[in-house]
Amino acid sequence: MLSIDKTLKSSKKELIHYFRERASESLEEIKQLYGSNDYKRLASEINTAITTTRNNLVSAVLQKAENEKWLAEERMAVILMITYSSYVVMIDSHNEVWAYDYMSFSRRIGELWEPFCKLCFEHPVNELSLFVPPLFSEVKANLTKEMYDYIYQLNITPEQKANLKEYYDKVWSMVDAGQTKLELDLHFVSKDEKIVVDFKSGFGSNEKGNTNRLLLVASIYKNLEDGYRPILLVRSEEDRNNNYFQTLKNSKVWEAYCGQEAYTKISEFSGFNLKQWIQENINWESDFQEATTRHLADKELDNYLKW
Repeated sequence: MLSIDKTLKSSKKELIHYFRERASESLEEIKQLYGSNDYKRLASEINTAITTTRNNLVSAVLQKAENEKWLAEERMAVILMITYSSYVVMIDSHNEVWAYDYMSFSRRIGELWEPFCKLCFEHPVNELSLFVPPLFSEVKANLTKEMYDYIYQLNITPEQKANLKEYYDKVWSMVDAGQTKLELDLHFVSKDEKIVVDFKSGFGSNEKGNTNRLLLVASIYKNLEDGYRPILLVRSEEDRNNNYFQTLKNSKVWEAYCGQEAYTKISEFSGFNLKQWIQENINWESDFQEATTRHLADKELDNYLKW
């Protein structure tokens, strides 16, 4: 039985064993419900089961940390170890019932890396606070009212005012066609500065649509009165990113960082050195089951494990 205390920060072996046992129990139950052949359903359900186990364990840790007044760094180290251990077993279990290919594994790593980084902001060492991003509809309504008020006070004919409003509305109709959403991966306030963050594991060859959306969203944020600061954090090193990353980096609306620079920014804002923790604690190849490590190497997917 696991002890909920500070020693969990260095109990990787015990945590992985705990998650493996829970996953094994859950998989037997899932197979009884859905059979052994629906591998997509099995993979989805086992991911959900491991996530539930992890969330329950983290909740217990947070309660203990609050009661015993752990330091923020101690709490963060325990939560990261729990999360990483659950990731190891989650990837193992998925690969066991539905072996990863290039597309599924690259997508999965992105899905795991983002929340892993966000933990530093959800349980920060430095003082910062999360906020809810504005709705696009609210931003549009406020800007439209501002523009209409400006048009109405112009010394021009009513017909000219109507024409200006019509042209303004046409611009909004083109923006609306893209179903713009201002919600990004992370929104927080640090030192009275509102910062919005998008995380990317890396940039593929089919990122044009997403790149255009990110340019539009950041442009809107940059033009709002609240002075938002859009930041893009990318896991891959720059030499592994393509022209879409360069487009965003050179856009003047995004601050774009990748690889070590991204981790430096995470440390700067959150106060926790995530890169150092990764270097000291993460070793996917030795923590995975042998079959998973061999499969990822054979499929040349192990590059995605360079966190």
